[in-house]
Amino acid sequence: MTKQTFRDQLTPKNTILGVQFLFVAFGATVLVPLLVGIDPAVALFTAGIGTLLFHLITKGQVPVFLGSSFAFIAPIIEATKLYGWPGTLSGIIAVGVVYSIVSALVKARGLKFVERLFPAVVVGPVIMIIGLSLATVAVDMAKSDWLIAIVTLVTAICVVIFGKKMIKLIPIFIAIVVGYVLALILGKVDFTAIEQAAWFALPEFTVPQFSWQAILYMIPVAIAPIIEHVGDMYAIGGVCEKNFVEKPGLHSTLLGDGVATALAGSFGGVPNTTYSEVTGAITLTKVTNPFILRIAAITAIAFAFIGKICGLLKTIPQAVLGGIMLLLFGMIASIGIKTLVDSKANLGETRNQVIVSVVLTVGIGGAIVQYGNFSLAGIGLAATVGILLNLLLPKTK
Repeated sequence: MTKQTFRDQLTPKNTILGVQFLFVAFGATVLVPLLVGIDPAVALFTAGIGTLLFHLITKGQVPVFLGSSFAFIAPIIEATKLYGWPGTLSGIIAVGVVYSIVSALVKARGLKFVERLFPAVVVGPVIMIIGLSLATVAVDMAKSDWLIAIVTLVTAICVVIFGKKMIKLIPIFIAIVVGYVLALILGKVDFTAIEQAAWFALPEFTVPQFSWQAILYMIPVAIAPIIEHVGDMYAIGGVCEKNFVEKPGLHSTLLGDGVATALAGSFGGVPNTTYSEVTGAITLTKVTNPFILRIAAITAIAFAFIGKICGLLKTIPQAVLGGIMLLLFGMIASIGIKTLVDSKANLGETRNQVIVSVVLTVGIGGAIVQYGNFSLAGIGLAATVGILLNLLLPKTK
């Protein structure tokens, strides 16, 4: 891009649109780090840098802003309990490597190869486990103040069901604002984090610590966001009237997600992937200029260094977050069901029933495989079992 072109595009209208897209991405960019218990400034910084890297890898052709898929929330919380946050970061870096490997497979063998490896009868129940595995965490957070949690939950539901245009795309942001205002009225907001925060501050970066267990636990979680990524590329391409799967190529967009995720883990942030909120916003507004998404990325980086903004985010009460999670985790599980329905998976076939049943039982039941210092459990074990069953069980003739 020439300097003249850059100046031409850096208009007040494009700048406002770019900042607006950051608020559309609020749920995935800010809510995920708050729920997993890390500094939101790190997530803003890595989302901004990751988005710019994605645009560099895809030659600036795809209008995308990267954030963290909600599918990562439950496994990150559980992995942090088991292996600590620095160990979990090595798992997040490994997820980025998996994206890069899938990118190479798509380039070499085509998308059909990946679809055969991860069919709906494996992906669907794995997504369901991701949503349901930490349902008790959502309830425990909501219990801190049921009134605030229920008002937050009802607000999100009303916006999702009855919202129009852009309003419908930011249910989480609106619900948090409503819940926060109610908490203010009830005197349930602690402003200590804002008072102690400096106006300008470095994000709280964390150095990763190598952990095989965390890596094996997190790697299978990449399956669901990879499938979401493919759908998003088709959706954005339809709006832009371009075939991004062909040019710059699905392998390039997957590589962009992979590099951004590995970078995020290296700095202590959550995974950065293409996700549906921004895709929906692009579909609705018809804003298809990638430059506007780069403005959103630069804005996110700038916000990361404003300590008072991150201090404000840390004052959001647990009950507000709990109210959001009551809807969020259930919706993730419902996406797993939708995956099975949309694919028209034949659950009347015994083979498919066995795969779905075993994956759900292993994932929700807390099964663990352990040998010496090696262990595989939860979502990672369930996904591994599902993939193996799909490859080994004979198909109906």
